[in-house]
Amino acid sequence: MRTLIALSLASLTLAVAACGDDEKTSSSATATPATASKGPACDKAGLALRSPGKLTVGTDKPAFPPYFEDDEPSNGKGFESAVAYAVAKQLGFSPSEVSWTVVPFNSSYAPGQKKFDFDINQISITPQRAKHVDFSNAYFTAPQAVVAPKGSPIAGAKSLAELKTAKIGVQVGTTSLDAVTNSIQPSSQPQVFNDSNDVVRALKAKRVDAIVVDLPTAFFLVGAEVPDAKIVGQFQAPGGDQWGLLLQKGSKLTSCVNAALGKVAASGELKRLQDRWMGGDTAPELH
Repeated sequence: MRTLIALSLASLTLAVAACGDDEKTSSSATATPATASKGPACDKAGLALRSPGKLTVGTDKPAFPPYFEDDEPSNGKGFESAVAYAVAKQLGFSPSEVSWTVVPFNSSYAPGQKKFDFDINQISITPQRAKHVDFSNAYFTAPQAVVAPKGSPIAGAKSLAELKTAKIGVQVGTTSLDAVTNSIQPSSQPQVFNDSNDVVRALKAKRVDAIVVDLPTAFFLVGAEVPDAKIVGQFQAPGGDQWGLLLQKGSKLTSCVNAALGKVAASGELKRLQDRWMGGDTAPELH
């Protein structure tokens, strides 16, 4: 057994592009530290924003607990909503000056122009993604979890080896898929779904023996969405699974957002938000 999350409190500094295989988290996704002090370039009036006077924040829909509450990112409830507003405050924005926009998960890190200033949506920092977007340093580090429906043949598994013959469901484009492929190494290809709704439907309908998601999501699923399912256990994604705020490639905001996030962490507010919205749960370790 172990605590839910080991939060990375490493120095929060400028994140820029790096190279490597897709979906493999690496510290190389961040580069030479930049000063975290708020200089003239980070004054609110001088920020290069998508809409003048407004900080535009992106996330997917539906927006699930514990990251967002009531599928309403703008209410400030839930871990990622609260983190976004804490960063906005450090940049000089009041809650009324923050505008939210819907950004599908897979399109957030795709090449091209962005319709947000930054996106927050449990997006793992990976070298492949960092070729096309900027990341802040990590605001969260998450293990993976195996969730099985009632009556699943692997519900009592105690090790990753016992999952090799299981039919496992996972969302496309996620670190969870990489974790299944590299850590579990199933004997048959995992069943890949387009979005989180499809993953949950497959779990409810017992079309899979288990699904793999990050641990906080797993606790929400068994607590609210699929109460007769169970968390079989947790395991670490290869290289860890760190989440960062995502920005346009080469964004002039990256250093300022990173400095603001660094202040949220240094003040202890980031940990308080984690403890309030994410902390307290445990699950067996699978090796």
